[in-house]
Amino acid sequence: MHLLRSYFKTGERDCTGYSPKRYRVQSIAFTLLFTVLITSCEKKPEVPQGPLQIYFTADVNGRLEPCGCFTGQYGGLTRIDTWLDYRDPTAASLRLDVGDALKGTADYDLIHYEHLAKGFQHLNYQALNVGAREASLSLAELKEIAAKTGAPLISANLVDDQTGTPVLPPYRMVESQNRKVAVIGLVDPASVTNTLGEGLAVQAMETSLTNLLSKIATEHSPDLTILLAFTDEAKLRSLAQQFYELDIILGGDVPQPSQELIIENESVILFTTNEARAVGDLKFELTGRQITKPAFDIHLMQETIPQSPAILALSKSYRDLVRTTKLDIDDPASADNEAIIPGGGFGHSYVGSESCAACHPKATAAWKKSRHAHAFSTLTKSSTDADPNCIVCHTVGFGEVSGYRREFGADKLTNVGCESCHGPGSEHVTQRALGDPTKVTFQFRPLGASDCTKCHHGEFSRPFKWDEFWPLIQHGKEAAMP
Repeated sequence: MHLLRSYFKTGERDCTGYSPKRYRVQSIAFTLLFTVLITSCEKKPEVPQGPLQIYFTADVNGRLEPCGCFTGQYGGLTRIDTWLDYRDPTAASLRLDVGDALKGTADYDLIHYEHLAKGFQHLNYQALNVGAREASLSLAELKEIAAKTGAPLISANLVDDQTGTPVLPPYRMVESQNRKVAVIGLVDPASVTNTLGEGLAVQAMETSLTNLLSKIATEHSPDLTILLAFTDEAKLRSLAQQFYELDIILGGDVPQPSQELIIENESVILFTTNEARAVGDLKFELTGRQITKPAFDIHLMQETIPQSPAILALSKSYRDLVRTTKLDIDDPASADNEAIIPGGGFGHSYVGSESCAACHPKATAAWKKSRHAHAFSTLTKSSTDADPNCIVCHTVGFGEVSGYRREFGADKLTNVGCESCHGPGSEHVTQRALGDPTKVTFQFRPLGASDCTKCHHGEFSRPFKWDEFWPLIQHGKEAAMP
């Protein structure tokens, strides 16, 4: 560069006898050439545009980890995290959730969802669509969760019912394999007909897409457009027919995961469900806007997959926080004012299994030999004994005025007792205490398999079979005690 500077000396000639003016012209040309060469050397090589990989979930239903009620359970973000680390250690894939990650709308469910959202972020999810359960939250709750967690929540048709403005970003632009990808979120109005949260309105999916697709094309010119639509298979196909711009449509309001890859109007359609037990897997090549060589699979998160320590730590953080937090359900005033005995009446209270033992010794003996009699201890061992989601099926009458409350600890109304199935027994016990069996007019209704499946369902039970389960706790009427 010192040679270049010498060319700009004025009023002198160098050893060749050429004038400074000529040197200036030559130096400018040389400088431009030098700059081009340096710039081209410093320019980063283009990233090869390899195959694209998408992993997607739906209906996670609050499953940070399996509940642990029995061995051999599938699923949980704990296993999805481990599985994704093995399949895609560089996190080069697109990772998306179609909706219904939330379990419920109680205050403890919101606390849990905040930890779940952090779990998705740990898993490098680029977009979380609002499903029916998320749309059942209020406008304020949705905004608070989005702000507090920074989670990549999206929804193109969930709006403020007063202003009509979107509650969340309608889409996200992400990059994968050096391609620009637009990810749009929708929830079917039919999925939230009776559950839509306070302050929210939901627009027709078709209306939202019509307004949005042209905006995305103009402002971003994406290489690929993906729609996350919490709706059923028929609506997924209908959207593909109406909007050719949608390259991939992923759904979640379905009874079971896709059995095969669906092509509709050149859109690839897939869907999944099953409470974090299944992960959808789509790999394909992209030539221009044309998807080629698509390969699809649904992977079950089996019990042999180790659980991620990072997600287990999030689950523990939730349990620790909910244990020390005053919840609405802890206030008796918020509980059901009058408990009802199945087939009986109102205004009865829980009295505990001990009150049944004297008159029903055979039933009591059968109960004590069963796992029902030790149900609460499984919660204490796993430190879930303060989690309302678990307590309800391991205690007597939780959530009702006279039922179990968290402040009781392990002292009373714990385990799956007589009244967990038969209902509050105060009236029956009162009549029996009169001493005249003929005065005991109140009778509990007979129970059947449907009463058991209130707790024995999904991940909370091995496949429930009445003929196999009932003999383990079988009991019935006994002769009246003198």
